[in-house]
Amino acid sequence: MKWFGTKAAASGDARPVLARAWGTGAVALGEWPASYEAQLRAGVMGNAVAQRAMRLVSEGAGACAIKVRGPNMDSGDGARVDARVRALIARASAGQGLMETLACHLLLHGNAYVQLIAGADGMPAELFALRPERVSVEADARGWPAAYLYRVGESVTRLCPEDGAGRTSVLHIRALHPLDDHYGLGCAGAAAGAVAIHNAASVWNKALLDNAARPSGAMVYDPGDGSVLSPEQFERVKREMEVAFAGAANAGRPMLLEGGLSWKAMSLTPAEMDFVGLKSAAAREIALAFGVPPMLMGLPGDNAYANYREANKALWRQAILPLVGKIGAGLAQGLGTWWPGLAIEPDLDAVPALSDERAALWERVAGADFLSAEEKKAMLGL
Repeated sequence: MKWFGTKAAASGDARPVLARAWGTGAVALGEWPASYEAQLRAGVMGNAVAQRAMRLVSEGAGACAIKVRGPNMDSGDGARVDARVRALIARASAGQGLMETLACHLLLHGNAYVQLIAGADGMPAELFALRPERVSVEADARGWPAAYLYRVGESVTRLCPEDGAGRTSVLHIRALHPLDDHYGLGCAGAAAGAVAIHNAASVWNKALLDNAARPSGAMVYDPGDGSVLSPEQFERVKREMEVAFAGAANAGRPMLLEGGLSWKAMSLTPAEMDFVGLKSAAAREIALAFGVPPMLMGLPGDNAYANYREANKALWRQAILPLVGKIGAGLAQGLGTWWPGLAIEPDLDAVPALSDERAALWERVAGADFLSAEEKKAMLGL
């Protein structure tokens, strides 16, 4: 099976010429992180909301049970294929869980690359997820992918999408990108602005907390004759303030002022107090970019779901299951060069969050007397 490049001269005109890819399609965001690595360091690694949202989706995808379908799965050969495919997907290659890693790459970067390594018998022996920021597409003269370049430092490895027998060796799974023919669109860039706002609000609040342990106000010198403090007097007052009244140990300590000095207390302005609301709004936007209901993130003021169970069900229906389905379809396409007709799908019966939906479906199907046993099995996906 030939999936990449142009085939023959007669059939080559059937494919349009694709535009060449321009990196990952990232757009400069001013002071916001523009590169993928910078977005991960500022967002996933340096922001609690983004990291928790990523873990909810990726770990849920990694824990999702799958089912393998294909021709003759009820026979002995089908059972062996089922067991082998499940073992390939469940194997932790180099310590990485395949489904969890691919879900993380596809969610954040928009691209997931899988290297299919064959064993001595020519059958797939290992599935390894490649770091997406290290992979670039090498296009041919017409813009179609011809190979993948994997860069680690100064080392560049050229990986062909198919081996000599026409079987898949590198599989590319990507999210939809409306402006790029070769690369998918992840959520790390979309959440970069909200992450920057959330991080800046955290730094601001930390600075307010640090400054709240000292007198919050202004020392005013007003002797009445219009004179000002001498440099020596100014330094002495400043030094006494730092030694006797600054720091957490001196919080709330009363001040003794000399003649001509008066203390005027100050408070936070409404704009400064609004940073709490700004931070909550940024956290909700981060959760929205990752497809996680804000209720599951512990954010206050979100009553869009009736209860926690409905929010958890929405997470699985709208984020985790579509992601697992996309990954399963991609893996089935790559492994289909060995086992034609293979299908890998999430097992909805094994998802605890959807147990009430499945129970209702089983009850309705079981009560349909006009259906045969085989028709009922088909409706239940058995």
